Amino acid sequence: MNQQILLNGQWQPSQGQKSFRAMNPATRQPLDEDYPVSPWSEVDAALTAAAAAFETVRDWPGERFAAFLDAFAAGIEANAAAIVAMANLETGLPVEPRLKNVELPRTVSQLRQAAAAAREGSWALATIDVKPNIRSVFGSIGPVAVFGPNNFPCAFNSIAGGDFAAAVAAGNPVLAKGHSSHPATTRLFAEAAQAAAEATGMPPGFVQLIYRTSHEDGARLVSDARIAATGYTGSRSAGLVLKEAADKAGKPIYLELSSINPVYILPGALDERLEGIADEFSASSLMGAGQFCTNPGLVLLLAGRTTDAFIDAVGARFAKARPGTLLSAAVEQSLRAGIDTLRKAGASVVSSSEAEDAGSRCCHPNTLLLADGQAFLNHPHELQAEAFGNAALFVVATDIDQLLAITRCLEGNLTGCLYTHTTGKDDALYDRIEPELRQRVGRLLNDKMPTGVAVSPAMNHGGPYPATGHSGFTAVGIPASLRRFAMLQCYDGVRSARLPPLLQDQNTTGAWRLIDGAWTQASIA
Repeated sequence: MNQQILLNGQWQPSQGQKSFRAMNPATRQPLDEDYPVSPWSEVDAALTAAAAAFETVRDWPGERFAAFLDAFAAGIEANAAAIVAMANLETGLPVEPRLKNVELPRTVSQLRQAAAAAREGSWALATIDVKPNIRSVFGSIGPVAVFGPNNFPCAFNSIAGGDFAAAVAAGNPVLAKGHSSHPATTRLFAEAAQAAAEATGMPPGFVQLIYRTSHEDGARLVSDARIAATGYTGSRSAGLVLKEAADKAGKPIYLELSSINPVYILPGALDERLEGIADEFSASSLMGAGQFCTNPGLVLLLAGRTTDAFIDAVGARFAKARPGTLLSAAVEQSLRAGIDTLRKAGASVVSSSEAEDAGSRCCHPNTLLLADGQAFLNHPHELQAEAFGNAALFVVATDIDQLLAITRCLEGNLTGCLYTHTTGKDDALYDRIEPELRQRVGRLLNDKMPTGVAVSPAMNHGGPYPATGHSGFTAVGIPASLRRFAMLQCYDGVRSARLPPLLQDQNTTGAWRLIDGAWTQASIA
């Protein structure tokens, strides 16, 4: 019997004729519960309910949405043990420290940060030009569809993660499309979300959940007239299908697609601390079996004896480490295909580990590959194939000119990093590489691996295509992430009493506003 979907404020049976089960990747065994593939009629009903909910909430103050988000965060904390246990069962990610101590607390923190932003209001960038009486502010955009990924069952979950929190804080209903890898985890979050919605007086249809649709209905969803915007995190191929549909309909869609996150390790850094960098890289690359969107998948080096020693040092660490459990058989297959693509383009395997229990769990040997700079220049597209998992490609350039040529071939990435000597011996090389790399990454790091993504206001978790579909947004970092799901609303000559509270002469909200070019919390005299 299929699990129920959350539609228009009620848990109800699906009318779908197809179903699926999640798999425990640590055992390769399917789990017991069946989940429906919703037909278009259910998506259509959800869209109608979301549109009705938006009509109710579109003029509500930020405090109403903040109250929901805070109540939701408290509900998650109250059921944390069950959520963590289910996420572990469905993804193979360890309970501690990953799920219990890192990801679930981050999920709750994101919701509360979004609540604080909604309550305070400065995220909306209220702007007032007093003399011509022209005023603008970011306001809610309408129902938002959120597609969650497989690799963060909590922090990026379609009905609890960062996109969900940002869309709600901006004042929008959310229709969540769950990920097939962790439907039960998503159901537990949805139960807490619906309870919070009822407790805080949100209208039916403010939060809704369907588990899966056909590819055709997914494209139809993001292009429907009742959807105002979409947030998507997942594979490049599926994301581009959705983007094409949304673009044809003129609908905003915010995509996080793929990234190999180049790391440059310059000669002075290796002379100074080779073993330490080998430790840092290996730990970052193999953490979580490499299943992070900011996993360092490409390392760029200059030829030399220390580079050879560094490759040997990392290879030894890869060979020694036990391969982690991959999220699913599909991830395992995709990783294998990515490595095959790299090898066919000229990369060779220089180190791999043993995976003796590969038959009983989803896993793949830790794999370190090597290519020379000319091979990369001959096949730049193929040698940037994402091998999502516990694999990395080292590319060794003959000199700085070849290294710069390689840099100019890089696609857009979420992150890019340069390791340099601490006393400045690599500064001349850094000054030549950094301007080229800067335009190709959303976040530039120095002397640290990119796997950590802090939820802080200045964080950019975005980047040029194909890291995302648009280089001007971030999926992490409040308040900026909220503005993806908002529209700029301008008022020209409108009387103060008719304006949204953030734009009225009297600033009753306490938000920061840009008045005649100066940021202030003051009212207009």
